[in-house]
Amino acid sequence: VGLGIKQMLLGENALEIERLWQKMYAGTYMNGRRGIVLHTMGAVEMALWDLKGKYYNKPTWQLLDRPARPEGKITPYASLQPEGVSTVSEYKEELCSWVGRAKQLGFKAGKCEVTLSGPYAHLGMTAGDERITEIVEAARDEAGSPESFQIMVDVQYTWDDADRALKTLNQWAELGIFFCETPLPLDDLDGIAKLASQSPVRIAFGEMQSHHSEFYDLFDRGGIQVGQPDVGRVGGLMEALKVCDMAAERERIIVPHCWKTGVGIAATMQMAAVTPHCAYIEFLPAAICASQLRQKLTLTDPEFIDGTLALPDRPGLGVDVNWECVEQYNYEKVIAENPHVKKMIAELRSPMG
Repeated sequence: VGLGIKQMLLGENALEIERLWQKMYAGTYMNGRRGIVLHTMGAVEMALWDLKGKYYNKPTWQLLDRPARPEGKITPYASLQPEGVSTVSEYKEELCSWVGRAKQLGFKAGKCEVTLSGPYAHLGMTAGDERITEIVEAARDEAGSPESFQIMVDVQYTWDDADRALKTLNQWAELGIFFCETPLPLDDLDGIAKLASQSPVRIAFGEMQSHHSEFYDLFDRGGIQVGQPDVGRVGGLMEALKVCDMAAERERIIVPHCWKTGVGIAATMQMAAVTPHCAYIEFLPAAICASQLRQKLTLTDPEFIDGTLALPDRPGLGVDVNWECVEQYNYEKVIAENPHVKKMIAELRSPMG
């Protein structure tokens, strides 16, 4: 206790990943166990799995002592969130355009971010729940039938109680929506349980959980049908696989959260490769997003053919990092090039009063 993660790892055998994870976890009991410390451990663990795969010249999933998914391929869904729009009508038009573009690229499914109210409302929008349904219906019309293009909807914690959420979700009963993601505040487990038991649409949660044990509440008390571990946020690949095992025991579906970078996608694919009940993985298409991290952090993307991804066959996580992109986000460089950031950090470090 009291050592940093770097201090705990220096001089250790990098191939003993599970032991090192437990060492980091025990060594950060006081200041960690959840949140950013678990996220950091997840990043370290993913890097160790990449190193171990390259040491043995095998993709990481082949080192996990689990059988490959029987169909030998992974189905990604396109994560779709309009940018640079300021009205609900523009949002609907742009989202439908993204759905059409995803279909053109060959995706068989997409997740529509429809956040018009609540704590994460798009650009501070405020609109009635009827407009959410209006957009979801428009997206379904653009996508066609569920057999041709499956749609999920993420409302980003928009509703404040289960009864309000049900009024809208009941309107989607005939739209063939695969799931609704994060409809209620994360800690409203009683409300989540009510939705899971009464909604005509599957309820999905899990993007914010750090440590597999936090999924016991979601699965057993909340009754969610879809678990969404994020490999980085939950604490790494082994923690994510524990969540997958929990879901299998309860006959639930896994659709992992995986936002932003090619590194996260690569790690998620290793998990999906040995998880047969992983229906889809999240995949932010570099071709239709503005994120520099998504476009440039990795030099390669998995090969996308006929709406699916082959099981990884390159050693480790199977991606090459673009270190020039990493350098662009070096915190010392960011501080030096942004005086307002430097001033803010100086104020935070100054004595109070």
